[in-house]
Amino acid sequence: MSLPQTVLMASGARRGRASHALVQNVGLVLVIGLLAACVIGYCALFVIAQHRFPGGFELTSTLDNTMPLAFAALAQTLVVLTRGIDLSVGGVIDLTNAVAAQTLMGGPVSTTLWTVAILLIGAACGLLNGVLVAVGRLQPILVTLATLSIFQGLAIRILPQPGGAIPPGFTNVLANPNYPISLLYIPIIGGLWAIFRRTRLGVAVYAVGNDATAASSHGISVKRTVILAYMLGGVASACGGLFLAANATAGDATTGDTYTLTSIVAAVLGGVSLFGGRGSGLGALFGAFVTVMVVNILFFAHIDPLYQTFYEGVFLLAAVISANMIGRAVRRRR
Repeated sequence: MSLPQTVLMASGARRGRASHALVQNVGLVLVIGLLAACVIGYCALFVIAQHRFPGGFELTSTLDNTMPLAFAALAQTLVVLTRGIDLSVGGVIDLTNAVAAQTLMGGPVSTTLWTVAILLIGAACGLLNGVLVAVGRLQPILVTLATLSIFQGLAIRILPQPGGAIPPGFTNVLANPNYPISLLYIPIIGGLWAIFRRTRLGVAVYAVGNDATAASSHGISVKRTVILAYMLGGVASACGGLFLAANATAGDATTGDTYTLTSIVAAVLGGVSLFGGRGSGLGALFGAFVTVMVVNILFFAHIDPLYQTFYEGVFLLAAVISANMIGRAVRRRR
C-alpha cells in the first residue's frame, strides 16, 4: 500500500471517530452552544441596562442560584437514563433543606455529621422510590408523585414556616456570597460523572435504559441498577437541598417545589433522552445554567414579571424542540 493511501485511510479513520464522537455527544455540544448564546445575550442586555459589564457579584449570584438546580438535574438524569422519572426531586430538596435549617447550627463536628446524615436521608428517599419501582413494579410517575407529597409533608412538619439558620462557615464552603466558590464544584461534578460513567453501575444504567431485557441477558441485575440509580439521585437531590440552604442561609420547606419540573427541563436541554439510555450528567449541568440564564435574560429585558413564566416556557420549549430536531438530523447523516 502506498504512503498517500495510508495517509488517506488514517485521515478517514480520524474523521470517522470524530463523527462518532459528535453523534454520541450532540446534545452536550448543542447545550454548550446554547449556553454561550445565552451568556452573550445576557451580557448585552446587562450592559444596556447597567452601562457596565457583569462583574464578580453577578457571576457569584448566578453560580449560587444555579447549583441547587444543577444537582436536581443530575438527580433527574440518573433516573431518566434508566427510562424512569423522578417527580419527588423537589420534595427531597424540601425535606433536606428543612432538616439542614434545623440541625446545622452546631460546631464543625456536629455540622459534618449532620451533613452526612442529610445525604443519607436523600439516599433513603431514593431507596424508597427505587424499591417501589423496581421491586413493586409500579409506574415511576405514580410512585414519585406520591412520594413527592410525602416528602413535602415531612418537610413542613419539620419546618412549618421559613426559618432556622445555616452557620456562616457552611455557607462559605458551598455558596460564599463574596467569591464564586461554587465554580469549583463544576469540574468536580464533571470528574465524578466521568468516573461514574466508567464504573460497572454507570455502564449498567445506560444498558438498562437502552434495553432492559438485553441488559438482563448479559448478567446485569435490572432491579439492583434501578434501585441504585434512584438512591444516587436521592443523594444528588440532598446535595441540592444543602446548596439551597447555604445560599439562603436559612430554610424553607417549600422552596424546592420548583425544582421538580425545572430539573426535567434542564436534563432534556442537556441532551438527556426521556426514553432512557442517552445523555450525560454534564449536559444536564449545562442545561441548568441555560435555564437560570434565561430567567436572568428576561429580567434584564424588562419583561413584566406576570409574563416572565410564559416567555420562559416558550423559550425553553423552543430550545428543546430545536435541539431534538438538530440532534436527529445529525444522527441521520451519520
